[in-house]
Amino acid sequence: MSDDALPPLHDLLATARVVALPLVTRFRGIDVREALLLEGPEGWTEFAPFAEYDDEEASAWLAAAIDFGWRQTPAAHRDRILVNATVPAVDADEVPAVLARFPGCRTAKVKVAAGDQVLAQDVARVRAVRETLGPEGRVRLDANGGWNVDEAEHAIHALAEFDLEYVEQPCPSVEELAEIRRRTKYMGIPIAADESVRRAEDPLAVAEAGAADLLVIKAAPLGGIRRALDVVRRAGLPVVVSSALDTSVGLAMGAHLAASVPELEYDCGLGTASLLAADVTGHPLAPEEGSIAVRRVEADAALLDRYAADADRTAWWIARLERCHAVLAARTS
Repeated sequence: MSDDALPPLHDLLATARVVALPLVTRFRGIDVREALLLEGPEGWTEFAPFAEYDDEEASAWLAAAIDFGWRQTPAAHRDRILVNATVPAVDADEVPAVLARFPGCRTAKVKVAAGDQVLAQDVARVRAVRETLGPEGRVRLDANGGWNVDEAEHAIHALAEFDLEYVEQPCPSVEELAEIRRRTKYMGIPIAADESVRRAEDPLAVAEAGAADLLVIKAAPLGGIRRALDVVRRAGLPVVVSSALDTSVGLAMGAHLAASVPELEYDCGLGTASLLAADVTGHPLAPEEGSIAVRRVEADAALLDRYAADADRTAWWIARLERCHAVLAARTS
């Protein structure tokens, strides 16, 4: 299949399965993760943009699913990927139990700046992570653009004592990222960009503006592994390959992207199968000794049945697939 060929819609619908997987703990405001699985010539693939994304944005996720399921993956530079633990915005006393779900992980990404919490809760959570990991562990923060510049400066000062590896997307806009990077540069804490890459009209704008020290790269929202690799090449910054609370099928796409990046200095955010209370395979792509394997994942028919979404949600996802396919078809016509 050529790089710009779009498989017919009926080929996608022939294998489409919608699942609703419960989470171990509330994450990103949800307790259940929905995803649409497809089986292409190269194997199982995943279409799972978050529900609030419009069709234009979600169509990039479909392009990525087609790229992974219908085309061979690029050459790999490694067969295992070191991954970080992910700590949702839980109370501090829950941190040890969360980290225990990520065996061998030396790095933890801690969610901060949740809209229903205050800075003191972030400080307590990050302190608990540092105490659990010990002095040699690596602690990175993810604010998901939840602070303005002044709030970010205050928070980074309050959290700096925990020896931060970097702060991811402290502010929403490229301009704000550039400003907070300027204000806190003397502290030696790098600024990473995520939403300013994956949800931007120009994913290279943040690098061109000198607004980040490193980029968080996700295959699905960038339109697939090849397009993500092109962003990595053109940006010229270190990258962290991450996921979007995917099933193990979606995580396999991220693992193949991470395997294809020539230089990979940071542990990757691909260990989130540990946040799922159920998965679509009996052999989840979960961390083992701090890393995951680079491999395709086969969806299990019994698990697809057990965790099938109800009829209304399945119809919603199928309609979304059809609309996003039409968006892609219009671009290639």
